[in-house]
Amino acid sequence: MPNIIKEKFVKSKEKLKEKARNFKPKEVISKLRDKGRTGSRRLSWLLLGIFLYFYFEWSVPAIVAFYMLMVCLLFVAAPFIFKFSPYIQKNMVFLPYVKWPGIVDFDDPHGSCDLPNTKNLYVDVNKDIKVGVWHILPSSYDLQTGTDHDHDHEGLIRDDGKTVILYLHGNSANRAGAHRVELYKVLRNMDYHVICMDYRGYADSSKTLPNETGVVEDAKTVYEWVVARAGGDRDRVLVWGHSLGTGVAGHLVSLLSQEGISPTGLVLESPFNNIFDEVRNHPMCWVWSKMPWFDWFFTKSLADNDVGFVTDQRIALIDCPVLILHAEDDAVVPYKLGVALYETAQSCRSPDWGPVQLQSYPSDLGYGHKYICRDPGLPPLIRDFLEKCRNC
Repeated sequence: MPNIIKEKFVKSKEKLKEKARNFKPKEVISKLRDKGRTGSRRLSWLLLGIFLYFYFEWSVPAIVAFYMLMVCLLFVAAPFIFKFSPYIQKNMVFLPYVKWPGIVDFDDPHGSCDLPNTKNLYVDVNKDIKVGVWHILPSSYDLQTGTDHDHDHEGLIRDDGKTVILYLHGNSANRAGAHRVELYKVLRNMDYHVICMDYRGYADSSKTLPNETGVVEDAKTVYEWVVARAGGDRDRVLVWGHSLGTGVAGHLVSLLSQEGISPTGLVLESPFNNIFDEVRNHPMCWVWSKMPWFDWFFTKSLADNDVGFVTDQRIALIDCPVLILHAEDDAVVPYKLGVALYETAQSCRSPDWGPVQLQSYPSDLGYGHKYICRDPGLPPLIRDFLEKCRNC
């Protein structure tokens, strides 16, 4: 390596380490909040009253009393319970109790999800925690030996030199979710290995309530497991996060960058900039979003309870190329949050660490929050991004 390039590389790493030493997650009150349509809440209350009056024949005093009770429950009791219950906050952020699809034979991914040449296995995070993992082979092995061949998965990932995608899913359900399986099929048809996992508290992984520290530890353990089986070649590994998984992926890769073991690149699909803005804009919070003390009730305590994902702060430490995918009609994580993350990355990252790219998908395509995987332009986009990663 020429001396000038070597000195530039050393300075870049020193700058990264200095940022890492000074990094402290904090809440950024950026106030990106969708307040909904004007008058929609009042209209909802009015329609409810009309329904109770005419259909159930309630009297006006009974309806007023019911409204007062609802106000106490919705705008006093519920916010206080949420703020002072870490257990409820973690469950609402991660939704591990949502089990769809309900019946999955994780030992038989081919029969359950039409994923041939897929191996189910478990990776030990520590003595108390293990996580369920699927290793999905590239589709070229179907053509060579058939879809039910008993392959040496570890030997192939070590020797074939193919790209490996570590996929980190969002909240609720498990690695067998229908839209997730759609993406696996796209990636395996590109002739990539796919490693997907369930964090603690999900599916067949250890039954414990997840938090940010825990799920990032799970992801980091599986990443290290993947790199070890890829012969230590990190340049073959691409980390891909979706939705809440982008928070996990961003945190993970920021840690890996600090340790000098970052992957070749990072894909963030339908990401939020930080959990605080995501909560402010989430459809479930629509009822409360105009409360004067909304942030005090619903966002202030998230970081204290270890669910304070702040990708917009951590992306300043990520020293590999980043690709952001976001649909403009995403109703779960608004498109503007992905744009905010992109703009932050553009302003705070060293140009020596490779590009940050935003790929937008117009509303008329109908991809929403889950179905960017259906875009015919996705495979060439990913191949082009990987080429950029390898040239950095």
